[in-house]
Amino acid sequence: MIPEWFKTIVSTGNDLIWTQFLIGLLLMAGLFFSLSSRFVQLRWLREMFRVIGEKPETLDDGQKGISSFQAFAISAASRVGTGNIAGVATAIVLGGPGAVFWMWVIAFFGAASAFFEATLAQVYKVPDKEGGFRGGPAYYMERGLGQKWLGVTFAILITVTFAFVFNTVQSNTIAESFNTQYSIAPWITGLILAVITAVVIFGGVRSIAKISSTIVPVMAILYILLVLFILVTHANMIIPMLASIVKGAFGMEQAFGGALGFTIMQGIKRGLFSNEAGMGSAPNAAATAAVSHPVKQGLIQSLGVFFDTMIVCTATAIMILLYSGLEFGEKAPQGVAVTQAALNSHVGSFGGIFLTVAVFLFAYSSVIGNYYYGQSNIEYLTTNKTVMFIFRLLVVFMVFFGAVVKVETVWATADLFMGLMAILNITAIIGLAHVVFEVARDYADQRKKGLNPVFRTKNVKADLSSVDTWGDNPYHYEDK
Repeated sequence: MIPEWFKTIVSTGNDLIWTQFLIGLLLMAGLFFSLSSRFVQLRWLREMFRVIGEKPETLDDGQKGISSFQAFAISAASRVGTGNIAGVATAIVLGGPGAVFWMWVIAFFGAASAFFEATLAQVYKVPDKEGGFRGGPAYYMERGLGQKWLGVTFAILITVTFAFVFNTVQSNTIAESFNTQYSIAPWITGLILAVITAVVIFGGVRSIAKISSTIVPVMAILYILLVLFILVTHANMIIPMLASIVKGAFGMEQAFGGALGFTIMQGIKRGLFSNEAGMGSAPNAAATAAVSHPVKQGLIQSLGVFFDTMIVCTATAIMILLYSGLEFGEKAPQGVAVTQAALNSHVGSFGGIFLTVAVFLFAYSSVIGNYYYGQSNIEYLTTNKTVMFIFRLLVVFMVFFGAVVKVETVWATADLFMGLMAILNITAIIGLAHVVFEVARDYADQRKKGLNPVFRTKNVKADLSSVDTWGDNPYHYEDK
């Protein structure tokens, strides 16, 4: 169904971006953001948990805005999906156990990148037609850097990447899971997915937040509990498993010693696909929150990276690495089929059934979260209702289309578009890092005084003349 010339372009683009440039950029950027913020992802870890429970601010129309937790859930809905289940399996099969270590590395440094991009998204957010807010890299590229052409380019790229390409990955994994477990034809799964996706995406961002904040926490908790059970029943294998991860990460595993670079690449690619740190996607969700200070969403999204990779991805890796039937190499089974086989081995037929349900809910919540990223950027490009209607129809079609195409091409295309997005976004964040430094300083000063930080542009030294959402009292606080 996909022409050879397209596959050639995707393959060549991936080789150029991933092997020559992007891995170094991601690691260097993460290191820069970590060092320059004095490792904000560790230093303010306790503050992240304090902020996530805060109630949303009241908007101009009298309604409560989207809370920090709901914005966290929207981004987690996109993050926690097939990357955590199918992506981790593919990384391990192709790159060996060491790929897990490099997923951890990119998550640790990526948590700092997430803090910067989400804080910027809050600073430069704008009101939306539903009375809340929208924003993201396209907005801070135009308003912060003064580069509208860059914002337009990113908006187009993220719309295609998430609403179309990534959603084909999600629906593909759901269809494969149902086909493996129940022999349900992919086109039937695709049709059902398309219908239920249409029902939600025509309901607006508040319905998306509601769905996401319900599905993601419940399934993540159940998934982690199941892995803890597997760990307890395989306690004697934990140390050898951890040793294989460390040895594989540095080329000390005999089977993977000659392919260390490939192991690193697999871990970082699949890690980035899963946690999206620095890619420029999560800031679109971060901008929706009605919080009193931009740093609060920076902290929330940083926590989201840890939640996604250190907890959910690691849970999947544990299940797979404890599976005695695991095979490695390009010809070995990949994707969700590996995770499904591992669970069936550990807990019997219940494992396959549970994973099928988990894949469906995780991946479906990702479809909804991915759609919102596209919607936010379509609204950046145009307010034409006909364009938005056509966009929604295309999303529904791509959800169906993804269910019936070959998985290899889908993943490769996702890698290419993800890489292009990350390059543009990281460049923009570096250019606006000074704004984050000043906004974070303001937050820290207020916390030292025992205050609940409230953002006022006049208290920040950086030039925020292009910011019009915040003002001095965005949520009608009384000056004391």
